Amino acid sequence: MFEDDEIEIYAINEVPMDRDIYLMDEIWMAQYAEALRTCLSGGRYENVGYISYAAARSATPAGVELSWYPNIHTRFHEMRVYLPTSAFVMCVGCQTIDEKPRIFVKSDWLQALHLRSNCAFALVDAIGVKAALADGCLTADRLADLAARIDAIAADHPTIAFVSFADSLLLKSHWSVGTWDSEVNYTYEPEQILRVLPLIADAYSDVLGLKIYAVATQGQNAFFHDQLMHVSVSGNHVSLNSLGLPFAQLQAIEAAARTSIRNGEHAPADLYLDRDFYNSLNWCHGFEKQLEPRSHYLAPMASTPCTYIPISLRRVLDNLKPPRTKQSS
Repeated sequence: MFEDDEIEIYAINEVPMDRDIYLMDEIWMAQYAEALRTCLSGGRYENVGYISYAAARSATPAGVELSWYPNIHTRFHEMRVYLPTSAFVMCVGCQTIDEKPRIFVKSDWLQALHLRSNCAFALVDAIGVKAALADGCLTADRLADLAARIDAIAADHPTIAFVSFADSLLLKSHWSVGTWDSEVNYTYEPEQILRVLPLIADAYSDVLGLKIYAVATQGQNAFFHDQLMHVSVSGNHVSLNSLGLPFAQLQAIEAAARTSIRNGEHAPADLYLDRDFYNSLNWCHGFEKQLEPRSHYLAPMASTPCTYIPISLRRVLDNLKPPRTKQSS
């Protein structure tokens, strides 16, 4: 298979970097090899199977770190995923006929990539908590009032999980990618978390007299089901059903922002967005998102530096397309 001299075969640590590549199920490998052979022999090229868009960012004998693009049609949605050696079958390309490299992967790995549940996260933190504590402003009654306000907001937004720590709040929503032959659909809509932030800001301001800022990113769920969170029957075990990596990413962005503010690299903002999350938002036409300033941070599990965007929440909300309605969805 793939014996022609014009066909390039890459080992897992030789996958071409930072260029368009395709992910493909191993079940199509034999048919694709035949399609290349026919084309290189002067015949007509026939498309084979289904592809997923990606780009390799780093590679070692242990695996490949990929930028995976679940959606490039209605939004620019990029997500970092890791392809282990155990799921790698073969990578081939053919520059002679301008064929981009294709990584053939194990069927179960590709299916899991498309069908698993993923998450969008936001960490909301109050500003000036130490001073408020020193002044005796954070009374039990006020914190109870804040919890009641958050309860009311949560009741109106059942697709978002709210976990509060009195002076801070963690938000989580689910999304999926799906495939053409499954009942799982593409449901990524990170804007819903951002649109709830003004309500939370009003609650903190009205009850505690404090402003807030938020950090947002995306990540993978720990399980395939759509349950936002788990509370044990005994009531003393709460799980967000998510890997810890997105939380570490939120903390890494927050820590980097604090350092950058102290060093005068950028001013404080009320919103800090991971670059992939920021780019994936459904922006209005004409908004030049690439012109917004950005800073670097070290993301857990990422081999290359990542970036975040310090920006005004109002600026983001003013430049997002209106939310979809049932009639337009």
